[in-house]
Amino acid sequence: MADRDPEAIKRDIDVARDQLAATVDSLAVRANPRRLADDLKAKVVDFVKKPAVTVTLAGVGVLVVVVVVHRVRNR
Repeated sequence: MADRDPEAIKRDIDVARDQLAATVDSLAVRANPRRLADDLKAKVVDFVKKPAVTVTLAGVGVLVVVVVVHRVRNR
């Protein structure tokens, strides 16, 4: 390994430190629990708003009501 100028070494260390800080900041943003929860919530809302899902959920709701009413009447 060739001898290097101490100033060049210092510059390399500073660049590496800045890159590491940027990486840590990026990971902190990506792993933020609030952001993850908000993203998941948005995906679920988008999924439920699809017409096929809405119709299916409505059908399941009606079925549950019919079963509950049937069981209450047969007591």
